[in-house]
Amino acid sequence: MASMDALSSSFFSKLIASPPSISTQQYHSPSLRIFSVRIEDKPQSSAPSKPRIPTSNIQIPPLTVWSGNGAANTIMSEAEIFDTLEDIINTFIDPPLRPAVDPSIVLSGNFAPVNELPPTECEVIQGSLPPCLDGVYIRNGPNPQHKPRGPYHLFDGDGMLHSLRISKGRATLCSRYVKTYKYTTERSLGSRIVPSFFSSFSNLPAFLARAALYVARVVMGHYDPAKGIGVANTSLAVFGNRLYALAESDLPYALRLTSNGDIHTLDRHDFNGNLLKHMTAHPKVDPDTGEAFAFRYGPMRPFLTYFYFDATGIKHPDVPILSMDRPCFLHDFAITKNYALFVDIQMGIKPMKMILGQGSPMALDPSKVPRIGIIPRYAQNESEMRWFDAPGFNPVHVVNAWEEDDGNAIVIIAPNIISVEHALERMDLIHGMMEKVRVDLKTGRVTRQAISLRNLDFAVINPAYLGKKNRYVYSGVGEPLPKICGVVKLDVSKGDQLEEECTVASRMYGAGCYGGEPFFVAKEPENPEAEEDDGYLLSYVHDENRGESRFLVMDAKSPNLDLVATVKLPQRIPYGFHGLFVKESELNNLYL
Repeated sequence: MASMDALSSSFFSKLIASPPSISTQQYHSPSLRIFSVRIEDKPQSSAPSKPRIPTSNIQIPPLTVWSGNGAANTIMSEAEIFDTLEDIINTFIDPPLRPAVDPSIVLSGNFAPVNELPPTECEVIQGSLPPCLDGVYIRNGPNPQHKPRGPYHLFDGDGMLHSLRISKGRATLCSRYVKTYKYTTERSLGSRIVPSFFSSFSNLPAFLARAALYVARVVMGHYDPAKGIGVANTSLAVFGNRLYALAESDLPYALRLTSNGDIHTLDRHDFNGNLLKHMTAHPKVDPDTGEAFAFRYGPMRPFLTYFYFDATGIKHPDVPILSMDRPCFLHDFAITKNYALFVDIQMGIKPMKMILGQGSPMALDPSKVPRIGIIPRYAQNESEMRWFDAPGFNPVHVVNAWEEDDGNAIVIIAPNIISVEHALERMDLIHGMMEKVRVDLKTGRVTRQAISLRNLDFAVINPAYLGKKNRYVYSGVGEPLPKICGVVKLDVSKGDQLEEECTVASRMYGAGCYGGEPFFVAKEPENPEAEEDDGYLLSYVHDENRGESRFLVMDAKSPNLDLVATVKLPQRIPYGFHGLFVKESELNNLYL
């Protein structure tokens, strides 16, 4: 940041001499000047009303309306200058857009954003919603509020939550943005401000220009990066009696679900000042203890930091992992009863590759041997961290892990990404091969076994089995990724012989129909005698031929994953990332 400050100071001093201060007064005028345009499927008769956010400490800048007032005109000229400079960078400095960051490609079809939707009742058009589904299913994903003025990556979009509240067989859909500091600031100013790590710095001149422009906005008081730069668009988690929206570039954002199905953003949660930096979007919550285990990674030492929260949400001290000797793209991890596990894959963070115009900031290091790091999950330092070489093992997501042989071996289930170098640039070229990996803690030997040759990712288990030995995995089928054309059920206890088929059930959604990550909900979650697969799979599915989205409930025990209920949704649900189901009894205990 120091180098960016030095770079931008001379640049911006020539652009505007004696910059005026930003007024915090709220201006009212019948004429409102708009500096960006939303992408919409069709015009809306009226803009959705802004939800009231209770008990929030988010600093939301006032929406400035340009009038004849002198101060307002000054602010308007600043905004116009910044937007003009952004357009110059996009038009004259950026190289031709790669497909991975061309918004006309990335935001085509059902990847295009939608408006917020207030709680709206839905029609159950097939079957009935089981009583055990009383609660809420929420899925997170990117939904840019402004039409991109330049390059845009799929991971850049503002987080939008699509929530289906279910009660006594009836369903209510609500779609709301996570009101992050970035979202609210850019909404008030009418355009995108924060450069994207994945798309904004496409070559050295563009990097220098965008860095200077961003720092200038900070100097002028348009943005305070200390209040967060994240989009909260990746996943959700419940721990410490709170529901959070997560992305690994920022702190969690706490949410409140109302009785009528609405979603309110409460705050950017720092856990009483104990979490000062970003954290993973994939914390692991022990179903027995309620503890949540997490980490963060980055391009500066320590490249990996591990920590956990107790059942009440109190964060314990950081454990820097200094034996991680280079920056690694470490999106997910796993826990067992006694350990936390990290896979140091061949994908590294190389900003210079991006700055020099060579594509993605993530780069494959073919000379690097992937390795699995195992540390006691209550470790106070990394003295007991052990690393085990695992050549060729490059998972981005980890499904589950558990201990065997009296704690002397660990088994990991994960989709190994073939051609992992395409993970951010050409997702249609990657192939996720589900594997069972066994680490012998005595001998150090690592063995790998393929349990499915299909292209699989976005896989889940019965949440009660997290960190324990499980038998069944439910995975999205990517043909090609990032679209999910169906779901398969794998029996990971099979497959000891290569010819043995591990797929025991499947459902393909049909031509032109695509879903996302499934989520498993047990029929009797409190029954210790219930079978592991006695429950339902939930997913949003979009029919591209009809332009309609539906919510599917599938019987997880049936060989064809039979449909139990289908809900017609009143608004299209764009393809997204990870979801969560919160049962009614758990909803009632949140925020106490």
